[in-house]
Amino acid sequence: MAKYKIAFLISHPIQYFSPLFKDMTGYPRIDLTVLYCSDESIRGMQDIGFARQVKWDLPLLEGYKYKFLKNYSLFPGVACAPFGLMNFGIILELLQNNYDAAIIHGWHYFTYWIVFLTCLLSRRPFFIRSELPLNQEIIRPKWKIAIKKILLGLLFRKAKGLLAIGSENRAFYKFYNAKEDKIYMTPYTVDNKRLMEEYDKFNEEKNEELRKDIGISKEDVVVVFVGKFIAKKRPIDLLKAYEKIKTDKKALIFVGDGKLRNSLENYTKEKGLEKVYFVGFKNQTELPKYYAMADIFVLPSGVGETWGLAVNEAMCFNLPILVSDLVGCGKDLVKYGKNGFIFRTGDVKELADYLEKLIKDSNLRREMGEESFEIIRNWDYQSDIRGIMKAMEAL
Repeated sequence: MAKYKIAFLISHPIQYFSPLFKDMTGYPRIDLTVLYCSDESIRGMQDIGFARQVKWDLPLLEGYKYKFLKNYSLFPGVACAPFGLMNFGIILELLQNNYDAAIIHGWHYFTYWIVFLTCLLSRRPFFIRSELPLNQEIIRPKWKIAIKKILLGLLFRKAKGLLAIGSENRAFYKFYNAKEDKIYMTPYTVDNKRLMEEYDKFNEEKNEELRKDIGISKEDVVVVFVGKFIAKKRPIDLLKAYEKIKTDKKALIFVGDGKLRNSLENYTKEKGLEKVYFVGFKNQTELPKYYAMADIFVLPSGVGETWGLAVNEAMCFNLPILVSDLVGCGKDLVKYGKNGFIFRTGDVKELADYLEKLIKDSNLRREMGEESFEIIRNWDYQSDIRGIMKAMEAL
């Protein structure tokens, strides 16, 4: 059977992608090389969202072939789209190494358009994988949509295929005139195996100890938020919803950091809210214990939350999920009334009502948590590989 030589171009090493590349490398019909435009996440990078220097504590370069391309940008950085990445060496890389196809993650950098042009001129097939959901696209100004209809419509016609991370992303492609038979599902995933193994380590006694470490009692129902404290995440909505719930048997943990932290802490003090904990930024190996001690996960984000991979992580820990109707993963991962609820973005009362319902009903939390686990166990890297292989076989 044919073995496919694939170049996967992405901006920089990302903690969610590296395990996927490792699994792809282990698949007998794939010869993968990952091409990175920047190594700043390896060196440690200033993360604007977290408002701090971040260097992930998981190995990002193990188990697969990779190359770092020299960046010639005068203002280098993945946060400086579109001209923060200008890697002209990608041209020779593609022309000299006889790849069967290239996969490009997005189209927001100058380097990516060099790849599109190189592939078109050399008649090499390329696939595009992006994150954008339709529910956030249709609220853009009509003139922007009209321009994108032309540019993306042309790009999508020239691409051999489009790799969709979920239902809203698939709808995005179709909105910009992509043909259904050119779209392949490659779900947005996290390292389920590692996270589920972590979940297995935390029994009731250990969770109780973890709670005691930060002052939470065994009887409290713990709500957790994991992410950056930035406007698009709307953490203040969760804090205001928590304020409305009339029970003493509750606690709220904010895991993360960012420029909104001071305002969140000030609001907590001004309103005299009890059992609200700001534990700061936690690296990848530290996160599991906060999911493990939680009872409910909430992501109240607005425009800009193209997926929400923290939802995937929380589901690996048997948690019921509350997300806003703009969170990109909602349609795929949150089955209303089954493993969680979806509320209108910014509707604090609706969020509070769902929170109160879950806080008061331990059986409902347990049933929804179990359903979350069942849903996420099949939303995995193997599903990505199957989608990529289906795309390659269309060549």
